[in-house]
Amino acid sequence: MRQLQIRVPRGRRKAVMEAAQPYHPANAIQFEATDSGQPVDVVFLHIANQNVENLLQDLESIPEVHITLIPRGVMALQPPPSEAPDQVTDVTERSPLEIFLAGLQSVGSWRGFLGYAVIGAVVVWIGLFTNTIYLLTASMLIAPFAGPAMNVAIATARGDTTLLWRSVLRYFSAITVSMLVAALLTLIFRQQSATTLMMETAEISAVSVLLPLSAGTAGGLNLIQSDRSSLVSGASIGILVAASLAPPAGLVGMAGALGRWDMAVNGLFLVLLQLVGINFSAALVFRLFGVNVRGARYDRGRKMLFPLNLGVTAIALIGLLTWQFSSTPNFQRSSLTQRISADIGTLVDNTELVKLVDSEVRFTKTNIKGQNTLLTMIYVQRQPNVTLPDDQIRQRLTREIQSQIRDRGLNVTPLVSVTVLDPPPVSQ
Repeated sequence: MRQLQIRVPRGRRKAVMEAAQPYHPANAIQFEATDSGQPVDVVFLHIANQNVENLLQDLESIPEVHITLIPRGVMALQPPPSEAPDQVTDVTERSPLEIFLAGLQSVGSWRGFLGYAVIGAVVVWIGLFTNTIYLLTASMLIAPFAGPAMNVAIATARGDTTLLWRSVLRYFSAITVSMLVAALLTLIFRQQSATTLMMETAEISAVSVLLPLSAGTAGGLNLIQSDRSSLVSGASIGILVAASLAPPAGLVGMAGALGRWDMAVNGLFLVLLQLVGINFSAALVFRLFGVNVRGARYDRGRKMLFPLNLGVTAIALIGLLTWQFSSTPNFQRSSLTQRISADIGTLVDNTELVKLVDSEVRFTKTNIKGQNTLLTMIYVQRQPNVTLPDDQIRQRLTREIQSQIRDRGLNVTPLVSVTVLDPPPVSQ
């Protein structure tokens, strides 16, 4: 439930109560007050979340009405006392108006917004530069991406061009600042080569699109759920949204400063994929839960903007996925290494010469022009009673592994290193 304070000229209190009557207020307190020397009535109503917007629409006809929506959940206990446990568990979603206004209130000053973007970028750079994974998590707490991301989705669902452009501007401003700060720090500290964590961040999986879709859905649900019914904190959702944006944005700046345009393109692809995916899923969630073009105290939405914006977002998402799956292996490296590693395990298991001890498949840090280098290191143990020399075992396995990778039609250069290990002799 939500609490509303309604201030009306003397004599209009009855109209307020009549408008509220269909919504079954849990409690109504009336008292006299003065406003600029004129007598007024102040009415406090406890109203169910889903009825807030309808009540406000009914109160619009009352002249000089002042309404204060107090965005805190209340526990309205009605008689009989035995039903109190059922009453407090009846928690409904926020009203569409409250979702919209909460999104507007989350827009802070530009100075603070860009300040957090700079600090977040510094922490991202330190994490990527020093291969410190927990610093990336810290940067996700600081990076101010969640607010603009959710406001873009709310503006899409509402059809609000003003909020849409303002949110998009803040969105890309924060991302641009993050890229520039990361690039500047890379140049100042004279970084010469990409780090391991940069390489891992640049690797894209075939299922990468699921992260922004999940982040957008979770963000939308978090804003819709009532205070006490939300099982996940808003900070956690903010981390999830920033997790899909902060590291790739920092990667673009660092890779650009190093001249590693292959990694910069990968990071830019990830940033675009996150933006489109988050907006698509979050806007659908908001629309599903009643955030429409028109509502109480809101009449600037354009009816055609929602299908138009959602259609453009869907086309962009399809275009990015088409680009991803047509650019093998650049945008599928993470998935390819897992698939090739599994194939190598199957190949070695089917041979009678050796048993697989361990394997590592990865794309190399160094960038050889015109070549996607896939480094494969295999450790095997000789089978009992196999007398074939180590060199012949290595050559045979190397040939078979390279042949299998080439038969997949992948645009990679497989460099294979096979190490044959012998167990210690059995003591007599």
